[in-house]
Amino acid sequence: MEATRRRLTEKQADTVDRLTKAALEVLSREGFAGLTVRMVAATAGVGTATAYTYFSSKEHLVAEVFWRRLAATQPPIADITDPTRRVVAVLRQIAMLVADEPALAGAVTSALLGTDPDVSHLRTRIGTEIRKRLLEALGPDADLDIIETLELLYAGALVRAGVGYASYSEIADRLEKSALQVLTD
Repeated sequence: MEATRRRLTEKQADTVDRLTKAALEVLSREGFAGLTVRMVAATAGVGTATAYTYFSSKEHLVAEVFWRRLAATQPPIADITDPTRRVVAVLRQIAMLVADEPALAGAVTSALLGTDPDVSHLRTRIGTEIRKRLLEALGPDADLDIIETLELLYAGALVRAGVGYASYSEIADRLEKSALQVLTD
């Protein structure tokens, strides 16, 4: 998978993969506040300077972990015929991407709100992918105002989950209910 900063050789891609896996290990031990690129590099067995070659900050690294997870999942809509149910399935899948990993979930929320230009780039990629999935779910006659409303619902729901107002599972349920209200009004 291509990293966000440049095209990679096979060896470089392996290094990036090791760094993203190591980030998950460090997050589970230290939490986002304790995570540093230096710690991740040590856990991955690479030099700190090498890690900074690929990731400009810990926010960038965590955002990359989320992007990779999103990009690796196929939208769950192939066998669902009802557009409303397809949208709900897409939103639920995205909301549950980090549900089983509380440390990652909180870190993703913090990371994606960062000001790092590389994080901004990833936010755009993530947002574009989610919009694409919502458009595919609604079909060729999708109303862009509805898509934007669903995007706002999704973003707000994940921020609420990320700051601990509810579990990701509860947020996914609430997101489904809200999406159904938008789509049936």
